[in-house]
Amino acid sequence: MVTPRISYAHLLAEPNPKHVESLLKFFEAGRSKRGTGGLGVEIEHLPVHDADDTAVSYYEPNGLEAFLKRLAPYYDESKEYWENGHLVGLAREGVAVSLEPGGQVEASIGVLHEPGDLNGLYADFRCEADPILEELGFRFVNYGYQPKSSFVDVPVNPKGRYDAMTDFLGRVGQFGPCMMRCSASTQVSIDYVDEKDSIDKMRVGTAIGPILAWFFRNTPYFEGRLNPYPLLRQRMWDYLDFQRTNVTPGLFDQRFGWEDYARDVLSTPLMFADLTHTPEAVESGLSRKELHRAAFRENAGEVYPDRELNAYEINHIISTHFNDVRLKNFIEFRHWDSLPIERVERLTEIIASLYYVPSNRIRLESYFDGLTEEDVFEAKANIQAHGRESNPYGQPLDFWREFLGLEGLLDDIPGDPKHPDVFQR
Repeated sequence: MVTPRISYAHLLAEPNPKHVESLLKFFEAGRSKRGTGGLGVEIEHLPVHDADDTAVSYYEPNGLEAFLKRLAPYYDESKEYWENGHLVGLAREGVAVSLEPGGQVEASIGVLHEPGDLNGLYADFRCEADPILEELGFRFVNYGYQPKSSFVDVPVNPKGRYDAMTDFLGRVGQFGPCMMRCSASTQVSIDYVDEKDSIDKMRVGTAIGPILAWFFRNTPYFEGRLNPYPLLRQRMWDYLDFQRTNVTPGLFDQRFGWEDYARDVLSTPLMFADLTHTPEAVESGLSRKELHRAAFRENAGEVYPDRELNAYEINHIISTHFNDVRLKNFIEFRHWDSLPIERVERLTEIIASLYYVPSNRIRLESYFDGLTEEDVFEAKANIQAHGRESNPYGQPLDFWREFLGLEGLLDDIPGDPKHPDVFQR
């Protein structure tokens, strides 16, 4: 009798064993580099015109390309990221600035040792960026979705992968182009000390993420109208492409480990192949277009050579997965709308308290002991169906506010100071 794999996704796909081993070493390296207490934060900002609140594009005069070029002197020239002759990313110690598909400007901050460290690094970013924004006639808004513009009005930026993603996600599931072009998020990352620690943290994060998303919801609008979904971000991602989103398949099976995660990631069609750091492909003389190409059916084993993967290839493969909680060489929680910095700091404090205060973590893991994938699906659906009257995991939201320590959420701070009375209700 053959014992089935823990994950029932991609049953007929067999990843390259050398690639599996590469990911296991990558996860192990994450363990060896970190102790406990590290935090990373990513905040995506929606650029909108001051005149009419519509989305700012990359290519327009005084648009995002002009913004990045004016911001560049504050960053490390050797860390600039160019694609197709266009500047699309900047970095320096502690902060990286990059573009999401629809021109959302992401500030990646960390590694932080205390949640309060976030403010200084973010303040430096805004102190440099805001005068440039004012000169160009637009501003950053922290909502989960563009306030005025539709996805059809927002072109994708010059990164090659986004053309392939548009083509692919425009043909599968729901809301792919909406997510790509008009949504914005806040993501918080934590570290892990070994395989068990990482899986335990992923399970708890997957369970509580939708509850925290409710308390930090921040999406007043969707496609130019009032947002009808209690959790729009969840609604978009859950129905996007199930083979790479939602709950990680098999996560709540007690046998689940790094190898199962690696097999799932490696078996999924890549959607987009990036061979720019694959020596065999570069040396073969492939054109830039051939090094960046669609891979709608091919998985990693069909794209990359029969050898151990390098770090760039590994990061690219993992980046084509968008589960609620993503394992890299750290753990990334992806549930939350874009938030103003004060609320981001509060969210980061809550995450740090739940995961890095031993008594809180023990209490959480004990409460969710025996949880199943189906329990999480039910809780997510319950919140979407009933909003403030929901009972995820059989408990009212007031219970979760107390149980998770969700006081002082600063939910009176607007995502757009120009419209201080606009909130998601």
